[in-house]
Amino acid sequence: MSATSLFALRFISGKYQGGEFPLRPDREIIIGRSSELDMVLVEDMVSRKHAKIVVAKSTLTIEDLGSTNGTFVNGEKIQRTEVIEGDRILIGTSIIKLITIDASLAVSEEAARQRLEQTAEPRGPAAAQKPMSGSISEIPLPDLMQLLSTSRKSGVLSIRGETSLGRIFFRKGQIYFASIDEGHEIVPKKAICRMLTWEKGTFELGPPQEDAVPKEGEIDDPTEGLLMEGMRQLDEMNRIASELPPRNQPIGLVIPLSHPLKQLSHQELDVLQLVINHGRSGLVLDRSPLGDIETAQLLVDLIKKEYVRARPS
Repeated sequence: MSATSLFALRFISGKYQGGEFPLRPDREIIIGRSSELDMVLVEDMVSRKHAKIVVAKSTLTIEDLGSTNGTFVNGEKIQRTEVIEGDRILIGTSIIKLITIDASLAVSEEAARQRLEQTAEPRGPAAAQKPMSGSISEIPLPDLMQLLSTSRKSGVLSIRGETSLGRIFFRKGQIYFASIDEGHEIVPKKAICRMLTWEKGTFELGPPQEDAVPKEGEIDDPTEGLLMEGMRQLDEMNRIASELPPRNQPIGLVIPLSHPLKQLSHQELDVLQLVINHGRSGLVLDRSPLGDIETAQLLVDLIKKEYVRARPS
């Protein structure tokens, strides 16, 4: 951090979303629900004295003050730790990002407190109960899901992407169901992996909806394992994306076929049947009982073997 800049806390989720609080050097900031503190966050999940931030000239540390619901940095519950620019802090339902700002543009602490109050006030008496919400361009879904898991949140995370609406169901931090566009063609694990590829959109954590989930469809896998598998599939999908037709690109059987169908494996034949039935790569991925990576690779192989080709839109 240069002499002309300051650390600041930017609220990227929660009732204070959009607010900023400058952190001046050689200063301690106490955060909590009590009105006499330096930064006041009025919500049920924030303790009276929740956390303390200590600012030096070039470093910043945060310490939990024995809060009921804990303080989290980048998805890990902390007692005391150093925080660097770009790190995300979770206090209550507020996700706060550490940034640097131009010192000449920084407002006073009193002005910052007033602005935070004004940010929350227009939302009315229900503001204290406002769900956690924000943009997935500010906090990527893998980071958000890790935060919700570690902090043992319960509820339904709704993600509105560029073309679809996804929902991920949490029970005390454990993911137990997921869907896209409220359909059942995409199985829950595939839906989670699919949503992890979304880079634009908004999210909101709403209340639990236990009745909305079929018991036989619940996921048993640990959330950490689901995230690791999702990130692996994301890397694999990025690797083969250039060889895969766009989701809305019409595709079909090559006629006449140059090679006999008996040369194909059972899985290749199944994907070929999906191509014939649905005619678009996106629908083939959605309807396949296999994962997106397996289906995409089989589709690419069928194109390379000249059984399938893209057609003009």
